[in-house]
Amino acid sequence: MNWITKVTPPGLKTMLAKKETPDDLWVKCPASGELVYKTDLEENWWVTPAGAHMRISPRTRCRLLFDEERWEPILLPPVPSDPLKFKDDKPYPARIKAAKAKIAAREKRETENGGAPLLQDDCMVAAYGKIGGVPTVLLVQDFDFMGGSLGMAAGEAFVTAAQMALARKAAFVVCTASGGARMQEGTLSLMQMPRTTLAVNELAEAKLPYIVVLTDPTSGGVSASYAMLGDIHLAEPGAMIAFSGPRVIEQTIRESLPKGFQRSEFLREKGQVDIVVDRREMKATLTRILSHLLPNSRRRDDARITALSQPKTHVPKAAETKGKTA
Repeated sequence: MNWITKVTPPGLKTMLAKKETPDDLWVKCPASGELVYKTDLEENWWVTPAGAHMRISPRTRCRLLFDEERWEPILLPPVPSDPLKFKDDKPYPARIKAAKAKIAAREKRETENGGAPLLQDDCMVAAYGKIGGVPTVLLVQDFDFMGGSLGMAAGEAFVTAAQMALARKAAFVVCTASGGARMQEGTLSLMQMPRTTLAVNELAEAKLPYIVVLTDPTSGGVSASYAMLGDIHLAEPGAMIAFSGPRVIEQTIRESLPKGFQRSEFLREKGQVDIVVDRREMKATLTRILSHLLPNSRRRDDARITALSQPKTHVPKAAETKGKTA
């Protein structure tokens, strides 16, 4: 023990003690490179001051879109885990296990203070609730789960969610985020493209609205199927929407691509996207669209919506502070 330790008062020792700082206190903006306080990002729905729309989890997406953050989770059917016994540098079941562990850890962080339940066993999450008062089935694709790749589980989830919308005479909103088909399932993953297309046709025959929200990235077999079959296509700013990446195209045609090629703003100019919507305005935009496509005269009263319990989470910070002060 040195002489400085001996003469330092106990209170000063506490003030000078090293404090642990969370590793994720700051987040780097992909557009400007500036560091943004994570709490500010969360309050701004993960949109940076420079306007970059960062990827968000299915839970955050449900909170953003559903009225009063209330929803009923939809149980999605199980599928065979490794139908082709696919082998590469890591077994397919091991990749699934690692992806599930990653998602479970994120869900634990996001529900530290409780929260409405969500059921996720693959890259798709489905829930039923109201968006702007309109009964809606929401299907969210999770890019953090193996790149949101389209496999049998994702295809089955899409069909199940579409059938739920049919059964409850509700609107169907899908938020896409995917790198394409899942290679570990080979042809079985490609078979999900026509399956989801048939489900969309059933919605059209029932005259129920099918809205697609394109987020970054949406590519491959997803962009070649249900992502481009919506009645209306919305997209977040700067989202990459394509079949194959720009580098592959440039190497194939040996030409430089236009600036902003395959981004949502470029596709809006070309007519492939209807509206590019800031995430913070997404719910208001969906509310306007759904109120026109599914007016009150065509909605079915469903007691299940009114019975949804208010989630005990996401309390505004001002309210938390006021409660502690009191």
